[in-house]
Amino acid sequence: MRTLCPNLDNEDALETVLEVPIPEESFEDHTKINHNTITSNWQTMKSWIKPHSTDQTRQFSDYGGRNAQIQLLLGVIGAPLVPLPISSVHSTMINPSIQDHPIEASMAKYIVQQYIAAAGGERALNLVDSMYAVGKVKMVASEFISEDGVSINCNGLSGGGKAMKSKNVKNGGAEMGGFVLWQKRPDLWSLELVLSGYKISAGSDGKVAWRQTPWHHSHASRGPPRPLRRSLQGLDPKSTANLFTNSICLGEKTINGEDCFVLKLEPHLSALQVRSSNNVEIMKHTIWGYFSQKTGLLHQLKDSHLVRIKTPGSDSVFWETTMESLLQDYRTIDGVNIAHGGRTTVSLFRFGEDSESHSQTKMEEVWTIEEVDFNIKGLSMDCFLPPSDLKKEDDQSIVHATSGDKFIGSARLTSKSRGNSSRFGVHKIAAIDSNGFGDL
Repeated sequence: MRTLCPNLDNEDALETVLEVPIPEESFEDHTKINHNTITSNWQTMKSWIKPHSTDQTRQFSDYGGRNAQIQLLLGVIGAPLVPLPISSVHSTMINPSIQDHPIEASMAKYIVQQYIAAAGGERALNLVDSMYAVGKVKMVASEFISEDGVSINCNGLSGGGKAMKSKNVKNGGAEMGGFVLWQKRPDLWSLELVLSGYKISAGSDGKVAWRQTPWHHSHASRGPPRPLRRSLQGLDPKSTANLFTNSICLGEKTINGEDCFVLKLEPHLSALQVRSSNNVEIMKHTIWGYFSQKTGLLHQLKDSHLVRIKTPGSDSVFWETTMESLLQDYRTIDGVNIAHGGRTTVSLFRFGEDSESHSQTKMEEVWTIEEVDFNIKGLSMDCFLPPSDLKKEDDQSIVHATSGDKFIGSARLTSKSRGNSSRFGVHKIAAIDSNGFGDL
């Protein structure tokens, strides 16, 4: 991964150190073209170091084509959060009598203990005070047509057929990117992710979790701060164990040829209500952990949440997001087993109103960890401060439109798409933007 950016104004000057390393694959195709193309690519990277320039806002004011795809990928897969807060202290006291707990809860506690042992043991996990990780990602998305056979794709509206068919991604398919993650506690973390030159930042200072995107000002998540889901994808075994301590065991299931125990965790209704508003209701958010019977390690992480968007004068619209992450390539770092790769698949389903508004989008991310280290010296609270323009979301931040857009938020960008170039549709991008589906 490239860590230095050339000085485009003075070839003899020192190169700039990138805050987020960029995968070499992002430049392989450009090396066969010309110097102007390479320079243009670096200028794009440079312009996104500052997350809210006028040029960026202008560039995302058009929902069409590739920008809409990148916005969708970053908004959903970039920095999602887990359903509920996680304690940084793990209780190892398990009552040996299963009569004091339902059998499903007792089984889950023992499976978690086996996971702790497989991940390196309680002593090794407790020695980890902080964590730093650098990785690269490859993301891709495709839209499925609705029941009436109509879909919005890169070439505009298309029709015909009743079955749902996939529309393959154009522009070469996948978007490449890299990320840097810093973490001191489950509720004290900072993430910067760059995808094809466009950057998303997110973090938590222990009091509030926030995110910042090129198309949306910094905003806080509702409710107490929650951990980053990416950390639980094999990077933070201790937090994973703490999350599933109060889960229940559903039984066994074979995932990708691996026999696993299935643990399930659902937040209480009160935890969902604190994340809801007058216009947006979090109806459910369930998470499952699939732990290998052979190794004891987490093999797959899955979560699903259902959101209801209330619009005056019309039926509610529902968005159901299901995310599954397969963890691979475990390696031992300072006595702790860390997953160094994996694949996440996402299904985003919109339904409600009439069947013509139904749509389904599939997204996929393949990630690899290039570097990881523990107990980072000098990682102070100042490293996790939220942006100065952070604003907490309130009910007044959501407005409604009647000009064909199903749901538009206050941060809605004016649609200036030429013809029908919007591949995923304005209503889908706006809804994801307004409600922060990635941090629900």
